[in-house]
Amino acid sequence: MNDPIITIDGLNKTYDGGFQALTRVDLTIQRGEIFALLGPNGAGKTTLISLVCGLVNPSEGHVIVDGFDSVRDYRQARERIGLVPQELTNEAFETVWNTVSFSRGLFGKSPNPAHIEKVLKSLSLWDKRHNRLMTLSGGMKRRVLIAKALSHEPRILFLDEPTAGVDVELRRDMWNVVRGLRDDGVTIILTTHYIEEAEEMADRIGVINRGEIVLVEEKAALMKKLGSKQLTLQLHSPLTELPPALAQEELSLTADGYELVYTYDGRQEEEGRGISTLLTQLEQAGISF
Repeated sequence: MNDPIITIDGLNKTYDGGFQALTRVDLTIQRGEIFALLGPNGAGKTTLISLVCGLVNPSEGHVIVDGFDSVRDYRQARERIGLVPQELTNEAFETVWNTVSFSRGLFGKSPNPAHIEKVLKSLSLWDKRHNRLMTLSGGMKRRVLIAKALSHEPRILFLDEPTAGVDVELRRDMWNVVRGLRDDGVTIILTTHYIEEAEEMADRIGVINRGEIVLVEEKAALMKKLGSKQLTLQLHSPLTELPPALAQEELSLTADGYELVYTYDGRQEEEGRGISTLLTQLEQAGISF
């Protein structure tokens, strides 16, 4: 099915200081899918989300959200998007109900207690609706952020590192919440460091590094590659040998020096040495691909 809800075309972002955060990003998100964007810190994940949401203007290129340009038609595009930031930013002294209801009003939506009730119940927050946010656990506060993002009935939900800093049990609870939202017809884009998180939830997976989209594949195709225990990176410039910092990693260099072959299984990810870590190490070593 080809029914894009987000189309990103030739997107560049260069900040005033000269730092180029994104370079020629082209990406299409299909309606109703879960898309996972995988990459290390500083790769450009949050910048890309900010551009799609209209929080930052692009230097070049266009973003179309459900038929509306994110800059020219900002209000129409933005009201179709719910954004859950990585940081826990809430009004500590306000109640859950008032916080979520107020967020709906910010989008010019008329009060709809029935919808707020539905959202809170779906996130297991109904029993906490009269509680002040300062009394909630970190996991519950993160659920409140999702409730705020869903308060105005968006068609698209962005989750920026939704399970960062949470324990394994809460992470799995969050996965269940995301699946339920997809079942309700919400298109979901999440950023993550964890390949197992992308594997668990996503329909497609993209990899971003140094502001460039280096890979977009169906999950099944990508997992097949990973299951074969190899991921091949095409280098911009040949290497004669691996840098000492990478000598202990599961890497091999082809004879011509233009390809790095990464031998991968779930063990590396569990030990914090997965794809995101490798991309960071390659960048630190000055190796581009």
